[in-house]
Amino acid sequence: CGCRSCNSPCPSPFQLAALERQVFDFLGYQWAPILANFLHIIIVILGLFGTIQYRPRYIVVYAIWTAVWVTWNIFIICFYLEVGGLSKDSELLTFNISRHQSWWSENGPGCVRKEASMSDLKGLDNHSYISVIGCALEYRYIEVMHSSFQILIALVGFVYACYVVSVFTEEEDSFDFIGGFDPFPLYHVNEKPTNLLFKQTYL
Repeated sequence: CGCRSCNSPCPSPFQLAALERQVFDFLGYQWAPILANFLHIIIVILGLFGTIQYRPRYIVVYAIWTAVWVTWNIFIICFYLEVGGLSKDSELLTFNISRHQSWWSENGPGCVRKEASMSDLKGLDNHSYISVIGCALEYRYIEVMHSSFQILIALVGFVYACYVVSVFTEEEDSFDFIGGFDPFPLYHVNEKPTNLLFKQTYL
C-alpha cells in the first residue's frame, strides 16, 4: 500500500513496535503506559488509513502525534533513570493504584525469581518476599532501550509522514479539477480552420 504515485511501504513496523510495547506494559500492570500505548496504536492506524485512502489530514495528525510520543518516551527514560527527582520505585506509572513495577524487573534476561515465605511473621501469613537475582541487565535499562527504540521509530514515522504529505500536495497542485490530469480539458472543442469550413459549405 502507499500513495497513488509512489510505492511507499505500509508502516507495519510502527504497529508491531507499539503492540510489543503494549504487551509488556500489560504484563507489568503499568496503567499510564498502557493508556499511552493504546492511544498511540489508534493514531498509527489513523495514519495508515490516511496513507491508503489519500487523506493528508490524517497523516498530519499522525505527524503531530509523533512529537507527543517522543516527549512521552523521553519522560519514561527520565523516570527510569531517576532524572529530575523522579524515582523508578514510585507508583506514578500505576496511578498509585498498585505497587506493580515493570514486567522486566522479575523477568529480565538471566533473572532468577525466588519467593521466601514469611508465614512465621504475625499478620503476614499470606505474603511472601520475592527476590530477583542474577539479572544480566537491570530492568530500568531495558525500559530505557524500549523507549529509545520508540523514539527512533517515531522519528522515522515523522519523516515518512512528511514525505507522503508532500507527495499528496504535489499531486493536488498538478491536478486540474475540471479536466483532470488531461492537459486538454473535457470542454475543449477542436475547431476546424475557417477555410475548411468554407470548403465543406461549398460542397
